[in-house]
Amino acid sequence: MSLIVTTEFKLQQVEPPALPFATPEYSEKYQNQLNNVLRLYFNRLNNIVKQLDSAGIQPPLTNYTVATLPSASVAGKGARAFVTNALAPVFGSTVVTGGAVAVPVYSDGTNWKVG
Repeated sequence: MSLIVTTEFKLQQVEPPALPFATPEYSEKYQNQLNNVLRLYFNRLNNIVKQLDSAGIQPPLTNYTVATLPSASVAGKGARAFVTNALAPVFGSTVVTGGAVAVPVYSDGTNWKVG
């Protein structure tokens, strides 16, 4: 496997594939070509994720205020974010606005929790 992370701060670029043009009628050959192109592309993306994960590299989090966090239920259970104005945060408690503490938060599917 070639390295995707080429330096500490740079990733090798993964270009979107040039998809084959569709035929006017169903063609098994076309469908197989399309599947192969997409399979190669998604395998490449999957290799990037695996390499970043094995290196312990996490994507940067977006900074929010508590008021601007997306809905915890829409974000989904396990979603992560970072708030910059938590008030007296306690690990595992629902995050409260009104302070100046910056902390990571996660969604339990209903509320954003400190952690």
